[in-house]
Amino acid sequence: MEPTQEPNISATHLTDDGVRFVTERHLATLSTLSRNGTIHTVPVGFTLHDGTAFVITSRSSQKVLNARRSGDATICQVEGAGWITLIGHAEVLEDPESIALAVSRYTARYRQPRVNPERVAIAVRVERILGSAGYVER
Repeated sequence: MEPTQEPNISATHLTDDGVRFVTERHLATLSTLSRNGTIHTVPVGFTLHDGTAFVITSRSSQKVLNARRSGDATICQVEGAGWITLIGHAEVLEDPESIALAVSRYTARYRQPRVNPERVAIAVRVERILGSAGYVER
């Protein structure tokens, strides 16, 4: 499958195959910490640009509440034996420009999302990357 976007991920250490993997249409999981310390994991679409992963969602979602509270987040994309995990600090973006940019990138990778007047974006500033051999520079 051909990539649907060309991200600028200079802050990461992905190989060309790794870049292809995170631009193809695959879903991932987002894990955040719940109030009681348990891990809350949900399926998401995400995009990666300049070392930041973006997830669009609703303002009242549990993942937004968790991101606001702890700021810790992990995104993991898996396809067969190939995988990449992005670990970092999450911030909730609510300004119209940031949301529009996140929606535009999401649309390029996946499809036009449904209309959502409560939409926000979660930005995960990637601090560490793990992944399959061939996807992450060692």
